[in-house]
Amino acid sequence: MPTVADMFKRILTLAAGVALGLALAVTGLRVAAAWGFWPNRDHSRAAGYVRDVMRLVNEHYVDEKSVPYDRLARGALHGMVEALDPHSEFLEKKVHEEFEEDIAGEFGGVGLQVETRAGRVVIITPIAGTPSERAGLRRGDEIVAIDGKPTDLGDGLDNVVSRLRGKPRTSVRVGLFRPSAQENFTVTLVREVIKIESVRGARLLDDGLGYVQLTEFSEHTGVQFLRAVEGLLKSGATGLILDLRNNPGGLLEAAVDVAEPFFKKGELIVYTQGRRPADREDFRAQAGERPLVLPMAVLINAGSASAAEIVTGALKDTGRAVIVGERSFGKGSVQSVFKLDNGEGLRLTTARYYTPSGATIHEKGVAPHLEVIMTPEEDAKLARQRSRPDITDPAQFKERFGFEPIVDRQLEAAVAMLQGVRLLGATPRPAQ
Repeated sequence: MPTVADMFKRILTLAAGVALGLALAVTGLRVAAAWGFWPNRDHSRAAGYVRDVMRLVNEHYVDEKSVPYDRLARGALHGMVEALDPHSEFLEKKVHEEFEEDIAGEFGGVGLQVETRAGRVVIITPIAGTPSERAGLRRGDEIVAIDGKPTDLGDGLDNVVSRLRGKPRTSVRVGLFRPSAQENFTVTLVREVIKIESVRGARLLDDGLGYVQLTEFSEHTGVQFLRAVEGLLKSGATGLILDLRNNPGGLLEAAVDVAEPFFKKGELIVYTQGRRPADREDFRAQAGERPLVLPMAVLINAGSASAAEIVTGALKDTGRAVIVGERSFGKGSVQSVFKLDNGEGLRLTTARYYTPSGATIHEKGVAPHLEVIMTPEEDAKLARQRSRPDITDPAQFKERFGFEPIVDRQLEAAVAMLQGVRLLGATPRPAQ
């Protein structure tokens, strides 16, 4: 017959077993949750709520054909992501494809630059070496139809451009009217990969200063910019003006490529910082050549954003350039693109970037050394003038666009500052 002591031992053993079992269970739950084996309750609750609302909409909305589940799901994704900030977005298939083309700096097309004029789609210029140039299309030709369908500006110029684009090696029939000969004709063009030139207007100004405009930052921008600068130096440029006005930015890596020729190897150009301390990433100059040292000015305005601000901030922070114009836009965030199913994508803000000194540009912008404010009307006119350097006759320009070319006061100020630097024999030195 068991004694009281034996019964007490059994109770202690049972209690210890229960306690050990509870401890193992809690530990197992924690491990499962950490490894993703146990569902996140907040996630499950929120997903269930969205699912319930989708079901209600699908079952009760007045127009049944308008609320299939796939459309509701994409609408929910748009709302969820695009409510975060102005730069995060859910990219449906077509938009995702066009986004990747723009970032790559190349797309399938026929090589035409077009504009609207008096309600017509007019060719600005066929890009050299493209199907349009080889077919003999000329500046001033009017596009009246694409694949037999008349061009309708009611849908916007972007829709016309989208119809001209397509996969390489596919064909498109373009109906045209040539005013100079008063004739209509049609050409069939085979699309091919078109590379976008982000460097425009590279030239020597009258006083020997080199001028380069960058319109965006894509995969090829760094190579194109360095080629333009080398050409200007060979032509005898004694200083450089980099025009980043109305440049909306682009790739972070392209901004580093543009700034790199002016930095010593290993020198910090920019760094990004995500939500965790370990997410910091430094971007340093990698080129082994000696950096370019020459009087330099950068032109910016409120339309200069993102990658344009990275270049401007790095050059200003390290004392390598004088900044002229207006405070920049202030987009100091980094977006990562995640590929999803069905060719769709997610563009999500994952970090913010900082200049070498640790200054943030986000929602602050870069302040110029010399502020020269332009009116919106001046900005619009100068943007048109910069986009059409091929029209050098003022009378022809006025006839085409309805106004005479105006003086670029920001460019004049930059020229004056660099002339002063040369007069004093000074050269920019990195900030200590």
